[in-house]
Amino acid sequence: MHNAQLDSTTHRSKKKPKTFVYRVHDVPNPDKLENFSTFIKRFGYKLKTTGKNEAVSAAINNLLDQVAGKREQNLIETLAIRSMAKATYTTENIGHYGLAFDYYTHFTSPIRRYPDMMVHRLLTRYLFEEGHSVNKNEYEEYCEHSSDMEQLAASAERASIKYKQVEYMSERLGQVYDGVISGVTDWGIYVELNENKCEGMIPIRCLDDDYYEFDEKNYCIVGRYTGKRYQLGDELTVRIAKTDLVKKQLDFELV
Repeated sequence: MHNAQLDSTTHRSKKKPKTFVYRVHDVPNPDKLENFSTFIKRFGYKLKTTGKNEAVSAAINNLLDQVAGKREQNLIETLAIRSMAKATYTTENIGHYGLAFDYYTHFTSPIRRYPDMMVHRLLTRYLFEEGHSVNKNEYEEYCEHSSDMEQLAASAERASIKYKQVEYMSERLGQVYDGVISGVTDWGIYVELNENKCEGMIPIRCLDDDYYEFDEKNYCIVGRYTGKRYQLGDELTVRIAKTDLVKKQLDFELV
């Protein structure tokens, strides 16, 4: 048994609904979604950003199907995720935008998460034991804790991966690799290496041929005087300049 969509027609009732644990996903930020739609046009893709939630969600899923296996797949998938809201656990059901479900929860077997356990227990209580509804405020606290722990676990996973990447690259100082710009900020550009998927940063202070400014809307930095542009998805050749295991940082320099 995997994640479960609850039937929105057969389970509706005039009675006050019993407290339950939902996995919800809010609608995307409209500005982020519009910027994303504008950006992917340069790759030949179109995205519907207005209309019913179900139509927009279906358009996003269709876009992800189109880019599967393409060179720009990683870039477009990354931007699509960044334009979305984060999924969380709550007793306040607002539906799951990304999956276009009105009711959605986690019901896995074997159980992997505490929210799964709560769902199993509540279903048993309501379906077989005919129990009264549980305290909603109490369960909302459980949901908030579960959401916080999920983010903590994800951060720990990213940190551990980053540490091993830095450890691996510390033996390769000075070596040259081809990569793709995977992130752009006002303090530098992040590059993911094609060969091993390690990610490091070229500090903006090291780009000394111009004064570069961050263009958030177009996911790039642009030289004020030369107009030179470094944009998300651009290919670069870099050299491993510095590694710091304590900070879990990789510094690259342009070749």
